[in-house]
Amino acid sequence: MIDFSKLTALVGTDRKRWRITRQERPKPPEEVVSPIGRRPVLGDLHYHAVNIRWPYFFAAGGLVFVLFNVLFALIYMIGHDPIANVAPGDFLGLFYFSIETLSTVGYGDMHPQTQYAHAVATVEIFTGMSLLAIMTGLIFSRFSRPIPRITFAHHPVVATVDDLPTLMIRMTNARINTITGAKAKLWLIYSDRTRDGTTLRHHEELRLRNGEIPIFSSHWMVLHTIDQTSPLFSFSEADLLRRASQFVLTVEGVDDTTSQYLHARRIYAASALRWRHRYVDILSTGPRGILQVDLSRFHEVEKDEPRPATPA
Repeated sequence: MIDFSKLTALVGTDRKRWRITRQERPKPPEEVVSPIGRRPVLGDLHYHAVNIRWPYFFAAGGLVFVLFNVLFALIYMIGHDPIANVAPGDFLGLFYFSIETLSTVGYGDMHPQTQYAHAVATVEIFTGMSLLAIMTGLIFSRFSRPIPRITFAHHPVVATVDDLPTLMIRMTNARINTITGAKAKLWLIYSDRTRDGTTLRHHEELRLRNGEIPIFSSHWMVLHTIDQTSPLFSFSEADLLRRASQFVLTVEGVDDTTSQYLHARRIYAASALRWRHRYVDILSTGPRGILQVDLSRFHEVEKDEPRPATPA
C-alpha cells in the first residue's frame, strides 16, 4: 500500500533536486522579445533591486556606498580646513571621515570644525539615514518574498492516453515540503491575422483533467486531452510553429511551511513541444510501499508507441 503522506521520498540526494532547479532558473522566458522601449534600470530601481541575484545586489550596494563617500569627500575638499585632524587636501582622510559620517559611526578623532563642514555633515547624515532605511527595506523585501522551487520539464509532450492524444507537462516540487490546494492552468497563445491585415494575439485556456490537487509534494503531471472540444484539435504541428504559438503553465498554492501564497509559471515555445513522445517513467514503489521519484531522469522523454493520430 502506497503511503501518500511520504511522497517526498526520493531516489537520490537533496543536492540532485537543487541541481535540477538551478539548471532551470537561468533560462529566460521564451516569450520575451526585445521591446521597442526597454525600461531603463533607473526607471524602476525597486524592481531591479529586488530581482537581481544576491552577489550583484551587494556589489551594487557597495558601489553606491563608495560613490557617495567619494562625492562627499570631494565636497569637503572645497572648504578650507573643514575637518579636524585631517591635513588640508588629504582626500583619503576626508573619504574615511565621510564613511564614518555616512554610516553614523563617528569615532571622534575627526570632526567638523567649520560652519561649512557642519552643513555638509548634516546633509550627509540625513543621506546616510535614508540609504540605511532603503537598504533595510530592500533586504527585507528580498528575504520575505516567497520563491517557489517548482521545476518544470524541459519539453511538453503529446502522447496517447486512453486512446486519445494528450498534451502532458511534468513538474516537481524541488523543496522537501508540501503545497496545499495546488492549482494549475494551461494556456495556448498564438497569432492570427484578420482580413484587414491586423495581427492579433489569441489566448485560449486548455482545460486540464487534473488541474487541481490537494497536496503537491513531489511529482505532478498535468494532462490536457486533445479532443473536439480542445483548441488544439484544429492545429497541426506546422500550424503551431507558423503562428508563433506558446504554452503558458501557471501553478499556485499555499506553502505549508511558511503559510505563504506561492505562484510559478513556465512558458514553452511551440518548438519545445515533442509530438508522439512520452515522459520516461520515474515513479516506483520502494521496499516499504513508499512512492519514490527518480529525479535523475526527470526531463527525459521517449517515443510513444503506438503513435497517436496527429490532430487535423
